[in-house]
Amino acid sequence: MSTPYPFTALVGQDDLRLALLLNAVSPAVGGVLVRGEKGTAKSTAVRALSALVPEVEVVAGCRFSCAPGAPDPACPDGPHETGPGTSRAARMVELPVGASEDRLVGALDIERALAEGVKAFEPGLLADAHRGILYVDEVNLLHDHLVDLLLDAAAMGASYVEREGVSVRHAARFLLVGTMNPEEGELRPQLLDRFGLTVEVAASREPDQRVEVVKRRLAYDDDPEGFAGKWEQEESAVRARIVAARDLLPSVRLGDAALRQIAATCAAFEVDGMRADIVMARTATALAAWAGRTDVLAEDVRQAALLALPHRRRRNPFDAPGLDEDKLDDTLEEFGGQDDEPDPDGDGDGGGDGPGGGGGQPPQDAPEGNGPDAGGDRAADIPAQGEPSDSGEQKAPAGGGEQAAARASEPFRTKMLSVPGLGEGAAGRRSRARTEHGRTTGARRPRGALTKLHLAATVQAAAPHQRARGRSGPGLVVRRDDLRQATREGREGNLVLFVVDASGSMAARQRMSAVKGAVLSLLLDAYQRRDKVGLVTFRGSSADVALPPTSSVDAAAVRLESLPTGGRTPLSAGLLKAHDVLRVERLRDPARRPLVVVVTDGRATGGPEPVALAGRAARLLAAEGTASVVVDCESGPVRLGLAGQLAGELGGTAVTLDELRADSIAGLVKEVRQTQGLQSNSRRVA
Repeated sequence: MSTPYPFTALVGQDDLRLALLLNAVSPAVGGVLVRGEKGTAKSTAVRALSALVPEVEVVAGCRFSCAPGAPDPACPDGPHETGPGTSRAARMVELPVGASEDRLVGALDIERALAEGVKAFEPGLLADAHRGILYVDEVNLLHDHLVDLLLDAAAMGASYVEREGVSVRHAARFLLVGTMNPEEGELRPQLLDRFGLTVEVAASREPDQRVEVVKRRLAYDDDPEGFAGKWEQEESAVRARIVAARDLLPSVRLGDAALRQIAATCAAFEVDGMRADIVMARTATALAAWAGRTDVLAEDVRQAALLALPHRRRRNPFDAPGLDEDKLDDTLEEFGGQDDEPDPDGDGDGGGDGPGGGGGQPPQDAPEGNGPDAGGDRAADIPAQGEPSDSGEQKAPAGGGEQAAARASEPFRTKMLSVPGLGEGAAGRRSRARTEHGRTTGARRPRGALTKLHLAATVQAAAPHQRARGRSGPGLVVRRDDLRQATREGREGNLVLFVVDASGSMAARQRMSAVKGAVLSLLLDAYQRRDKVGLVTFRGSSADVALPPTSSVDAAAVRLESLPTGGRTPLSAGLLKAHDVLRVERLRDPARRPLVVVVTDGRATGGPEPVALAGRAARLLAAEGTASVVVDCESGPVRLGLAGQLAGELGGTAVTLDELRADSIAGLVKEVRQTQGLQSNSRRVA
């Protein structure tokens, strides 16, 4: 086993280290979600924590880590008698993004269950992680069915395995730690809320600190054991401090004033439900214990809010997590001081520092001025070109021929757009597909391990052979060749590639605002249906890939918001660029079927024979069987119907901006007319 990087050797990342240590002190806090760019020591910090977590007492020989003093009465390896156990290090179990359901929850031996009538159960990762740490790297890329299982286990503290009438239950209480890069997609709200704390990490912009990071990493790579030995004293000190804080935790007093501040803060920031209040209370208590105090102070409540609330403030996928610290301070001041806070030192500061410094901060041995950069120069803080001024006027574009970016209108709920046919792509919520989860549609011989037994088909396959197999009793003689795997139909996620016309014909301010609002609505729909998205734009004389296919709809929304307009309409260039993007993506992810959404008024200008070129490019996409939808943005009393012609060349369908709305009157009338037409045809046939 390789020597992990020492936790105390980490440079900076104060909030990350503090959040992890608080969960080590009080696992009831509920885990940590670490969000940040690549290369910021997210995984290193999590793996380093496992060496600091105190050992656990377990029943000898129990595969499910039952506590000797209070064994699980429903343990599959039980029943256990209370008594002395054995000590071992707390486990850190890693859940791979591509893990199967059976690997996570465990597997039943279907053959033995049918032939011998015994429950032969092989524990999964949830059993291994009981009373330890379950770590999910790139948790935002985890498949939906695994997310559902994690949600169930986190909510109930137990894992249930059900297979054709045979069930096994075991305890599964663990510290859930996840890391993610937001550029690769966001996390489902249900799982996001299950993480007690969240931390945003970024690489420091301080040269001295970056130098220190490189020095320590190179020293570790050259001699891992020697480097870890140099930090053993600091590691032991933090390990001892965690044990002391755990012992002190039951004695920490959470006063009424602190509880009022917690409740007022959660109400002021309009967080959903009551989980935030509970997590804040547990975090503030752990902060006090970590600082060596027995009373929770206002500074503990403030730090708890900064760790527990940012990810619970999001109202839609395009909202960046965060907290207004001025509003937080005002709320704490308004609701503070309503009962007496003890001052054990008598120095008027409301409490001592505790070991390692005040405020609950972990010890730090790094250059001055460390900690993640606050990000004051982020691109998001710079007004986009064309942003309205205080007077409401549009700013003039910097160069000639290009118009400033228009803001998107309010998003709306869109109609369901799907790829026809039956796919086999990644699990999602858009198009029909053969999946591991869904309604049963048939049976087949298993390829590899049997995971979903089709009982009726298995019995039907075994029944004709009972006499030849010498059956004499009431039981059914089943052989492996008789077993049948259930085939199921569910939904898959697709690659939704947006091809957006940004030419001068689309540049009227209100019109482009409506177009961006429609694309933003489709992006929101893609997020909810677990799709990958890409963005191609065309204007002037060429087309550009504004965003390569990604799971991050946030990134697509940002690129869309700053999209400038103006110039001619190279429609053929946009379609050919989409063809190139799809060709490369088929090599990377051949099972994921694409859906091309062309947002245009259908005009084509610039170059020789622009309309004919656009038609040939459209037929090229159609020849490869690419599903497509044209969102017709043409407006005005006189319409040329060019977008409808383009949809015909693509072999797809055309919808107007009004028809794109799920609740549009135009769409309802269209559906009624189609239904009436079908009924009329039926009457004619009859």
